[in-house]
Amino acid sequence: MKAVLMTEKGGPEVLQLQDIAEPEITHPAQVKIRLKAAGINPIDTKVRANGLFYKDALPAVLGCDGAGTIIAVGDGVTNYKIGDEVWFCNGGLGKEQGNYAEYTVVDSRWVALKPKTISFTEAAALPLVLITAWGALFERGGLQSGQTVLVHAGAGGVGHVAIQLAKHKGARVITTVSSREKADFVRDLGADDVIFYRDENLQDRINSLTEGKGADLVFDTVGPEAFKASIEATAHFGSIVTLLDPGMISLAEARMRNLKIGFELMLTPMLRELDAAREKHVEILKQCAGLIDRGDLKTRVSHVLKLDQAANAHKLLGEGHMTGKVVLEI
Repeated sequence: MKAVLMTEKGGPEVLQLQDIAEPEITHPAQVKIRLKAAGINPIDTKVRANGLFYKDALPAVLGCDGAGTIIAVGDGVTNYKIGDEVWFCNGGLGKEQGNYAEYTVVDSRWVALKPKTISFTEAAALPLVLITAWGALFERGGLQSGQTVLVHAGAGGVGHVAIQLAKHKGARVITTVSSREKADFVRDLGADDVIFYRDENLQDRINSLTEGKGADLVFDTVGPEAFKASIEATAHFGSIVTLLDPGMISLAEARMRNLKIGFELMLTPMLRELDAAREKHVEILKQCAGLIDRGDLKTRVSHVLKLDQAANAHKLLGEGHMTGKVVLEI
């Protein structure tokens, strides 16, 4: 089969389209999937540049997000059948094959039925960001109806679904963007207020928008500078949840405000083989499929490329300031 191999760590050029052996079912619980699309995520570019999570794993197929059709099932699979259309987040970190390929084999526990109302391309864009946003907002952040949440980089892959999930919960959403075009995009998703982070002082704007109270929850998808600026934009006894290491910064004001600080890394259950947590991830996909099919949740796919253009997809993502997601069609 055709697959994109990471042959060594480095720039996008280390991704090469090659012919490799087609994977086959080796366990009764597995399903074989004809992949139709693979999502591109920042973790893919970081693994490519910095190396895999497992030793001696090269060459490897990257790509955690996939969507496709089941073409074979193991003897122990009872909940799926040949022809089922599925989406999932599995592999791509060095232990299991990723999804920049024509076929993959996955434990049936880690897949869910694809939403009926969207394409394979749209479905492949969503699993990792949906699980990440859901975990950050509701499991780590405890977001409730009527609360105010600040979502950094609302036009990005995680941010644009976080806005919609928070609005569906009944929260007020404030988000940061860099341009008028992105402001229009996030407002269309339901954002109540927009902050242009390049031109406006975050703390001043948040205090103005919340009558000096601050946001009940801040969701940082950006990194140290955004995290640091967020401390004084968070309400006393509020929460900050970050996707990244905030680095060595003073937490004196966070302590004075009695803030809860949480981290969201949705890859942990996969890396640490925490099956119960992975089952929760699949339940999130099932709930989000319902939201999508009811029209309450949508995605923005900004770029669609063919499998042999994986290196170009990584270059696009590496340029930053992306609106929505990049997807490979297979």
